[in-house]
Amino acid sequence: MAADKGETLPALDPDTRFLGGDLPIDSLDLATLLVVLEQRTGQDPFRAGFVQFNTVGELAALYRSALHCPALHCPDVSAGSS
Repeated sequence: MAADKGETLPALDPDTRFLGGDLPIDSLDLATLLVVLEQRTGQDPFRAGFVQFNTVGELAALYRSALHCPALHCPDVSAGSS
């Protein structure tokens, strides 16, 4: 997406913020990223409802949880997070 916009992505790490940080993306780009991730991984960590995330690491944790517990009857992945 960044390349399509003529932008270069900075190095990513778990603390990289999606919006309001160093990434050259906006909220529409982020929504598109989530759709692409669902298509490519077959996982939807938001199936039971939206879970707040701000960083690359937080989104990765949501996908890890979805991979380990893909059913709707899994424990709340947002429990204990702020």
